[in-house]
Amino acid sequence: MNILILEDEPLVAAHMTALVRQLQPTWQIAGPVASMREAEQWLRAHPAPDLVLADIQLSDGISLDLFHHLHACPVIFTTAYDQYAIRAFKINSIDYLLKPVDPEELAAAFRKYALLREKYANPAYVQELMQFVQHQQRKQAYKESFTVHYGKNVYVVPLAEVVCFSKRELIYLHQHNGRQWITDFRSLDEVEELIDPERFYRANRQCIVHKPYLTGYKTDDTSRLTLQLKMDKPPEVIVSKDKAAAFKAWFD
Repeated sequence: MNILILEDEPLVAAHMTALVRQLQPTWQIAGPVASMREAEQWLRAHPAPDLVLADIQLSDGISLDLFHHLHACPVIFTTAYDQYAIRAFKINSIDYLLKPVDPEELAAAFRKYALLREKYANPAYVQELMQFVQHQQRKQAYKESFTVHYGKNVYVVPLAEVVCFSKRELIYLHQHNGRQWITDFRSLDEVEELIDPERFYRANRQCIVHKPYLTGYKTDDTSRLTLQLKMDKPPEVIVSKDKAAAFKAWFD
């Protein structure tokens, strides 16, 4: 039995490793892996683990995105926040545990996994599960317009006119004519749930960009990318060195 631990906080990673060893002393533990980039490299180099214990917020992204390509791999998610719960259960998750993780809750999650393990070992069940997930993804409808505010007025901005979303104190929508509008969103994570990932990209914690308005990017001496947006007075959007390769693959 092999379990992979994804966790970017060293003390938490050590605690989770100790808990797994205490609860399941015969299991083989891989990791902890601290970033999306490292996780992708590990998953390419190794067979899929029997189970993954994954912090949702890693140092360079949201681990939920990894598992759209690992539908047959069961996951127990951990996080300090609860806003990802619905998205987590759209993926093939066993359980969703809030930090600090209670040993009894983790033990219960392991028992739940044990009950489902025979199903995951059945190729017919895995194939059926993958077909279901793919069908759900095809059915998913993304927003084609957004409501925004200016004073007491509410307007509708078509998706085709959205350049990007940014986070400051509030979540703003940037329109192609340079206008910035206040939205009702509480976080960029909420925005991500409603937009097509083939057309939008989470450049960093503060900004999501829309591909039709990206004209290119510039690489600096540290390998970070500065994105070039087609709009009046565009905001500065930086992609970190760690996320640069993933952005280039998406952009190209």
